[in-house]
Amino acid sequence: MTEHVRAAIVGSTGYGGVELIRVLLGHPAVTITSVISSSSAGAPISEGFPHLNSIMHDSLDAVDVPLIASKADVVFLATPAGVAAKLAPQMLDAGLKVIDLSGDFRLKTPEIYTQWYKREGASQEDLDKAVFGLCEIYGEQVPGKEFISNPGCYPTATLLGLVPAVKAGWIDPSTIIVDAKSGISGGGRGLGLGFHYAEANENFSAYKLNRHQHIPEIEQVLSDAAGREVIITFSTHLVPMTRGIMATCYAQLNGKHDTREFIEMYRNFYEGRRFVRIREEGKWPATKEVWGSNYCDIGFAVDERTNRVTVVSVIDNVMKGAAGQAVQNLNLMLGWDETTGLQLTPVYP
Repeated sequence: MTEHVRAAIVGSTGYGGVELIRVLLGHPAVTITSVISSSSAGAPISEGFPHLNSIMHDSLDAVDVPLIASKADVVFLATPAGVAAKLAPQMLDAGLKVIDLSGDFRLKTPEIYTQWYKREGASQEDLDKAVFGLCEIYGEQVPGKEFISNPGCYPTATLLGLVPAVKAGWIDPSTIIVDAKSGISGGGRGLGLGFHYAEANENFSAYKLNRHQHIPEIEQVLSDAAGREVIITFSTHLVPMTRGIMATCYAQLNGKHDTREFIEMYRNFYEGRRFVRIREEGKWPATKEVWGSNYCDIGFAVDERTNRVTVVSVIDNVMKGAAGQAVQNLNLMLGWDETTGLQLTPVYP
């Protein structure tokens, strides 16, 4: 078992990257040896993030693969779509372990990636090297691997909420509808018109209906769980809050199962997985209750009148949906307890 690693973060000036800094600074077995930004190389990290004043004194490095390999053992790629497809193979060839937070290696074929991301994807050879690191579902595949593709934020919330029911055959996968809502940080730090304060404040808007790039990622895992192709209806909305995702999932039941049975089945499915918390009957989670943490909270309501179940799943999109799960994957990869460095109590209120 590896006792200590040096870590580099490419994309340190984005929300995912700076959240990785926050988490890794408190990790007992990790030292951050390089923070990297192609757009701000040479500037102190605290210049763009004043909250790191007197905490982190590093200046940002440029993207230089040999330099990164000389300073680190593992690299986190918190980069925009399309960047990791080119960088990750170079990092692997240089002997680095890679955890990619972008969507470049989550889908199984370049053709599906191109269809949904509207850009050229990674090669099939490189896609085949990556393990999809949805920790509570595929965590047993992660230990000892060199290359992890970290799941997206919407897929993490949605899949943790649905996979147990699909695997158990308790719901009809062809009836799944997901109504998902995200805080503004999910759009990244780049300034788009829809993220201006005057546009987003006191507003609630739908976007990318039926064409969000996370749809095929969700369908890929649900199809694996069901043993057949699953196609879902997936709607996304922007909520005027900084952090958080709520995925409200609806499906028709196969047979009769009440809310209490769902609670017991999910608790058995996630037994021993510290970051999934199942709510009591009649209590449903809220995004504030996981804020700043790596938890996913799930609640249920079975409607006996319609024979449908509603599953409510919440995460912090920057933590469990990005940096927190990436560190969880690092822990699993290196044979550490998956909670190491992640035992952060949610910030409340």
